[in-house]
Amino acid sequence: MPEELKKLIVEMAIANVSWGEERIAHELLVKLGIRVSPRTVRKYIPSRDDNDRGARHSSQGWATFVRNHAKVIIAADFLTVVTARFQFLYVLVVMEVGTRRIIHVNVTTNPTAEWTLQQFREAIPCEHDYRFVIVDRDTKFSEDLRRSVRAMGVRVLRTPPFAPQANCYCERLIGTTRRQCLDFLIPLSENHLRRVLAEWRDYYNQARPHSSLGPNVPAPAPKVLLDPARHRHRIPGGRRVVSTSVLGGLHHDYQLARDA
Repeated sequence: MPEELKKLIVEMAIANVSWGEERIAHELLVKLGIRVSPRTVRKYIPSRDDNDRGARHSSQGWATFVRNHAKVIIAADFLTVVTARFQFLYVLVVMEVGTRRIIHVNVTTNPTAEWTLQQFREAIPCEHDYRFVIVDRDTKFSEDLRRSVRAMGVRVLRTPPFAPQANCYCERLIGTTRRQCLDFLIPLSENHLRRVLAEWRDYYNQARPHSSLGPNVPAPAPKVLLDPARHRHRIPGGRRVVSTSVLGGLHHDYQLARDA
């Protein structure tokens, strides 16, 4: 392993406290064209506790249905956030299951069914290919809301009681949002949280590699062409690694740029 790559792995691990070896390996492959196995990355990152592991369980029939229809399914759920002044805020996230892309996120202090319906109107365009939306049995997803969403051409699938694994994709998104964004930030107000989530959404959609996508990002950037004649652990000649700070330095987006 070249020393410059070892140093880069250490810098990425220190600068991005929530990243593990697999996340760093994906960043190197998708963004920089450097193929390193997670096991190799693990040798060079500083030791730390890894609490971002956990098995996910789901019934085979439901999992098969979601997998077969992933491209036409969206999922929605709420999470709560407490501000620096101990104000409770409610965040609605809506995502595409097939691409893992966040298509809508918004914040409110009063999450009524009317407000939630308006968010679906903003998230679902007039011309769309969606057929299903997965939600839980929260009263905010009321019968009137479900009827209005069906009028948009989208069938509402309600998960069984006490079965968060039935909406595992959105639950995973919420967990990732907490572990890699909200757990490190204390929002000062509703508008502050809305700005933070907007920046997180753009980073999540356009720069963060996802294991389930290959790895790849939900809105794929131009692929880095791998030269088979080049050593897989070396940065291409005439190029340098450029780091862009995200969320005040909580994360960094790594790209290749031409040497001056």
